[in-house]
Amino acid sequence: MKLKVSLFLLFAVSMAGCVDIPDFDETPRIYYNGIDQYTETDTVSGKLQRTEMVTITVDFEDGDGDLGASSEDVQKTDFTSAYKNVPGWGMPANYELVTMIQNRDSTWSETVMEGDSFKFFPLLKPDGKAGPIKGKLDLKIPFRYLDNAVLTKVKFKVRIIDRAFHISNQLDPPTDEVTVPVYR
Repeated sequence: MKLKVSLFLLFAVSMAGCVDIPDFDETPRIYYNGIDQYTETDTVSGKLQRTEMVTITVDFEDGDGDLGASSEDVQKTDFTSAYKNVPGWGMPANYELVTMIQNRDSTWSETVMEGDSFKFFPLLKPDGKAGPIKGKLDLKIPFRYLDNAVLTKVKFKVRIIDRAFHISNQLDPPTDEVTVPVYR
């Protein structure tokens, strides 16, 4: 009996050391997971204000795990300026959100909305140790119901960039469509 228990424990310990470490590229990859929306209501200065909140969920994988920025990083001008100087990127953000707006003639136009040019998601591996990571990332976008806003169909293209300035793929095709208030 002792021999069987000893063999079982030896087998269990040896199997625990056989964990497969994913072999992801150092350039991050993203995959479309889904899009969700809900309406938030708040009172600002005694006036009711509604905001349509859109959440884009992407799955990500990165070989060295250097994704995200701390709140301290985002406050540093040299940190955010470094992203602006990356060829093919050009904005102080670690994710790019291109909003595709359906025109009245059913064609689509692309724009980076005013509030979307300075977007940072948090550090995804706060310990700072290099190594592969994968998971889900929720990107939130508010659309306020303003007086001149028109309910419009939109969809999004997304890319992310890591701390070593490796730029991910862009979601292709873009996200599913949602209807939100857009100022025109």
